[in-house]
Amino acid sequence: MIYYKTNEEVELIRKSCLLVSKVLAEVALMIRPGISTIEIDQLAETVIRDHGAEPAFKGYKGFPATCCISVNEEVVHGIPLSDDELQEGDIVSVDTGVFWNGYIGDSAYTFAIGEIDPELQKLLSVTKESLYKGIEKAIVGNRIGDIGYAVQEHTEIKHGYGVVRELTGHGLGRKLHEEPEVPNYGRRGNGLKLQDGLVIAIEPMINLGKKDVFCADDDWTIVTKDEKPSAHFEHTIVVRKQKADILSSFIEIEANERKNANLFSTLSI
Repeated sequence: MIYYKTNEEVELIRKSCLLVSKVLAEVALMIRPGISTIEIDQLAETVIRDHGAEPAFKGYKGFPATCCISVNEEVVHGIPLSDDELQEGDIVSVDTGVFWNGYIGDSAYTFAIGEIDPELQKLLSVTKESLYKGIEKAIVGNRIGDIGYAVQEHTEIKHGYGVVRELTGHGLGRKLHEEPEVPNYGRRGNGLKLQDGLVIAIEPMINLGKKDVFCADDDWTIVTKDEKPSAHFEHTIVVRKQKADILSSFIEIEANERKNANLFSTLSI
């Protein structure tokens, strides 16, 4: 069943989403070569709990951590580890959620660790662009397939990347995953007709190589079959008549990402 949200509910979800954005902005300041993924996870949990919220991912279906942290060929659902240290040239998706005042917030961002290959930088840029192209279609009267096609057209058709089929965006509200599913591929004019008040997470998962993936032995981490890197960006939005309302934010994340890059550039001189 699909639950359309009232304006009051949307504002509570926005509050949760902006806390997730704050968490990712704190990650942007501290992420660097040599840091372990468990350190990132611990920071995220501290920020969430310091605001009186709870990690939405921790314990969800048995997941052991606050963040899904996925490095290079790991697409999503990577488990943070103490011996998993980030290296110069890596890309890493950090996906996290909070439960606050009865509602979920959810967002994800893929970070570049130091200097990365231009091919990877293009993958990150195109994937982020595709997120916003999908959001542009999330208006009353359009359909779920219009969102998926917009993402697929920009990434797969235009740039030749692989769009993961097995994983999708989703509705959210009081629960982390609600109906409907929001694929990153599709046909224009197909699928659920979008109505005002529908809150969904749109999250392109785009592979540098082919679309095929598999689940690792930990039963969580999704990995590209060809071992080529993957990028992942996610916003939570609410469908509106003229323009979707983005409830999460990348503004502080991107600003802190630049600060971090400038700091380490100065230190390396």
